[in-house]
Amino acid sequence: MRLFFFVLLITFIAPSSAFSQEGNALISAGYLHEICKRNDDGTEAIENGHATCQAYIAGIVDYHNLLQSLGTSPNVDVCVPANAKLRDLQTVVWNYLDRNAQHDAFIAAPAVTLALFQKYPCPKKR
Repeated sequence: MRLFFFVLLITFIAPSSAFSQEGNALISAGYLHEICKRNDDGTEAIENGHATCQAYIAGIVDYHNLLQSLGTSPNVDVCVPANAKLRDLQTVVWNYLDRNAQHDAFIAAPAVTLALFQKYPCPKKR
């Protein structure tokens, strides 16, 4: 448990230049849009692109779930069902990115969150 918190701490205090190349996003929304793309017949447009695409989306969902479990979820609160399939999440995200090119040059995480929020918003608390 201590190791987990140590890694979490290091992640947040490490200089941002250690995680980026010249300040650019590691995975931009435009790049994610390309690697998540499927051909008309449902096959991958980029060989093995689904692995990177789905892993990135899963990381966003996992991180969001962690924030929720700590009671610190952001204003854009996403409630992806536990039985959601990564292939379906890939489709949701790709469709959103395809319609929202304004995200292309920026880090993909906020766009993924917005895509998931449109499909899976949490019920409003009373």
